[in-house]
Amino acid sequence: MAKSSEFPLGRRDLFKYAGVAAVGLAARRPISLAAQQPTAGGTSPFFPGFKTFKVQTSGATINGVIGGQGPPLLLLHGAPLSHISWRLIALDLAKTYTVVATDLRGYGDSSKPADKPDHSPYSKRTMALDQVEVMKSFGFETFRLVGHDRGGRVSHRLVLDHPERVSKVAVLDIVPTYYLYTHVTEGFINSYFHWFQNVRTAPIPENSIAETFKGRTAPADPVQAEYFRIQSDPANIHGMCEDYRAGASIDLEHDKADLSKKIACPLLVLWAKPGAMDNLYDVLSIWKERGVNVTGKGMPGGHNMQEGAPEPVLAELQTFLKG
Repeated sequence: MAKSSEFPLGRRDLFKYAGVAAVGLAARRPISLAAQQPTAGGTSPFFPGFKTFKVQTSGATINGVIGGQGPPLLLLHGAPLSHISWRLIALDLAKTYTVVATDLRGYGDSSKPADKPDHSPYSKRTMALDQVEVMKSFGFETFRLVGHDRGGRVSHRLVLDHPERVSKVAVLDIVPTYYLYTHVTEGFINSYFHWFQNVRTAPIPENSIAETFKGRTAPADPVQAEYFRIQSDPANIHGMCEDYRAGASIDLEHDKADLSKKIACPLLVLWAKPGAMDNLYDVLSIWKERGVNVTGKGMPGGHNMQEGAPEPVLAELQTFLKG
């Protein structure tokens, strides 16, 4: 299993610096930053033996990789990452499963649909439909599902809207969005300040995030360079902010309407221990209110545990997903 590489700015650092830079930026135009384009050719340097793809869904073009053999397994990344966040465990999972790892719309090399006032193009309902359509394009009517961070929120919506599609689902280091926004505390604000910064009117957060990359150059390490490429791309920055704006608006409407629905398939919940979620919430108890068959535990490796502690995360997923 390959060793993890840190991306240029950690999640908290990226949003922390962006929050500071926001002062006085409200009137600025978005900063133009050059972004390198990935090399085409059908293979990925981060996933040996996998094939790259782009699938046109009903609302977006979704970029990703596919490899392995066996039952289908879909992996969804978090913010501000891309599908390469799964590179340290995907090859091992591909020994047992046909692994599909995608960039969510608005992220990585997937398309960035035009905004609407209600942020519906970036609702988790719309993002989940993308993923169902990607899997159908490969002939997968049902599949296993693992989502980290924002990908976990898409996964939550996917199993509510399309319960017949998912046989097992795992979510990494989240509690439900509706719970968070209806239980706002000082601890939540301090730990997840970007949830409030990123939903501000465009281009306030977009400019402040872009400011963190001004004058910086891409690192030499390939993983760091790839994260730098996507994280510094203004289109990606805007797509991510729209994702957060949807989370604070239309997603809450969808979630409130479905509070009586339970996740029917087996659900595994993994969270960073120590970590913000672990400090603030009884993570497993909260998820047990949302599903009928819920198990889970705290994990090492920090928020991006699939990169920070790939071996134990892989072991937990392999145990849960089998059968």
